[in-house]
Amino acid sequence: FFCEAICTFVFISAILAAASRAGENVLMLAICVGLIVWAVGMGMGGITGFAMNQARDLGPRMAYQVLPIAHKADNNWKYGLLVPGIAPFVGASLAALFVHGFLGMF
Repeated sequence: FFCEAICTFVFISAILAAASRAGENVLMLAICVGLIVWAVGMGMGGITGFAMNQARDLGPRMAYQVLPIAHKADNNWKYGLLVPGIAPFVGASLAALFVHGFLGMF
């Protein structure tokens, strides 16, 4: 949980900092966001499988629950709702508070 929250914190903080510096230059912001996704994914994504995007974990988990597959294994909802479901919200909220309160942006 904490690793995923920290990854999201770094991810959102970097994107907000890049957005505040980019101004009207949308192309530069798009390139910066792509580089941030790559850097955070390569640097911190190995721990939890880079589940900061809930569509990568929560959607397939829900589809697996609903589909009629014979002899299904448990899809581990305790992990699935806590780590990729709640931790990114905690990390993003802390990042927004950090960027606004400590860095004085936005």
